[in-house]
Amino acid sequence: MPSSPKNRIAAIRAEIRALWQLAWPMLIGQLATVGMGVSDVAMTGHVSAADLAAVSLGASIWAIVIVTVMGVMMAINAVVAHEVGAGKLERVPHVVRQALWKALGIGAIALVATNLGTYLFDYLQLDDVVRAKATMFVHVISIGAPAFTAYRALYGYSTSVNQTKPMMVIAIGGLCFNILVNWLLVYGHWGFPKLGAVGCAVATGVGLWLMLAAMLWWIGRSPGYRATYPFTHWEGPNRREIGGMLRLGLPIGITYFAEVTAFSAVCLLVARFGVVPMAANQIALNFISLVFMVPLSVGIGLITRVGQALGEGDPVRARFVAWVGVAMAFGFGMLSAIFIALCRFQIAAAYVSDPAVQAMTADLLLLAALFQLSDSTQVAASSAIRGYKVTRSPMFIQLTAFWGFSLPVGCLLGLAPAWMPLHPAAPMAASGFWIGLALGLTVAATLLVWYLNRLSLRRIALAAR
Repeated sequence: MPSSPKNRIAAIRAEIRALWQLAWPMLIGQLATVGMGVSDVAMTGHVSAADLAAVSLGASIWAIVIVTVMGVMMAINAVVAHEVGAGKLERVPHVVRQALWKALGIGAIALVATNLGTYLFDYLQLDDVVRAKATMFVHVISIGAPAFTAYRALYGYSTSVNQTKPMMVIAIGGLCFNILVNWLLVYGHWGFPKLGAVGCAVATGVGLWLMLAAMLWWIGRSPGYRATYPFTHWEGPNRREIGGMLRLGLPIGITYFAEVTAFSAVCLLVARFGVVPMAANQIALNFISLVFMVPLSVGIGLITRVGQALGEGDPVRARFVAWVGVAMAFGFGMLSAIFIALCRFQIAAAYVSDPAVQAMTADLLLLAALFQLSDSTQVAASSAIRGYKVTRSPMFIQLTAFWGFSLPVGCLLGLAPAWMPLHPAAPMAASGFWIGLALGLTVAATLLVWYLNRLSLRRIALAAR
């Protein structure tokens, strides 16, 4: 890398441009995808508290399964990026075909796991109406699980060959479809049945299949895929190839599972405090999920950029790319923290009209502002590490952070059980859980940055031998 300050600044600017060019279409696509959840919450929030609570609970089960699956399928990003960087384009179609076989199996497992998750509702102190609506929401939305796994396989392939525009356009189309069908089925317009929360599930489940169809169509028509087009012939499953991607992807899935269960467990545990805390928790979580799409998109771009640099045999550039990406995410975290802290009351009012829910949502958003720096940093650092095809160490770090810190501290503060030492005099409910989340994210960010520095230096030292 350039040694003079002037040349180094120019190199940093060039890398920021290159990474942003890769990330911004994915960001628009990710925002549109999360916008579907925003649409669900916003529309049901104006139907009834019970429907909003049902979406909150059902979306928690769906999120645990689908985010875990997304992590498992993310192995294709690093694999294809390394092949592209090494100039082995002839290998890419085979990898994609095997990733789709993997998606078929993972999608079936996700379908079953999503429906089994409804049994958790039996152990929560839920109103009968809320339980029934939440259960039906999960059953209906689960039809989209197989489509989602196949879509994520093609998503990773497309990203790693530097084709990110399709995800943006398709996700925007999916959002428009979601809003329209929500409007028709949640409220019962134009003679359609008024389904409330279940209408959101129908829109999302069907929309995922349409997004998969659109992605297949785009790959078949766009010239950007011709050199690596994966559908030239039939190919059966290869256990060795699929096993290799599973060994790479399962730790990522477990990592994502650790994080999403920490957030979703909060939603489930807050349910015992009533509809207002549960609704406020879901709104705050929904908004920060929207904000999180920016560092996440930078992180996905980092997997490609770091993977391609390593595929070219340039660990020095890979380290440079990784730190530029982490710095970009950190800078965004600062901006988002300031924005959320200053605008938390306006954000709450945009979601719901209930004054009690608005007030509690604003309190939770203030806590969310505190962990924006660590959340943005940890996702960028972990993504850069995955670009090195290293997934187990981030998994252990995330498990330690979220299950070793976030959930225990959150339960201590939120529930204040008498048997736990140092518990507060009264339960802090959702606020206590969010303090635990802030602690866990800080631990994750610190350890991941330390490990990325160690890993990148070690790869440079090995290349120099």
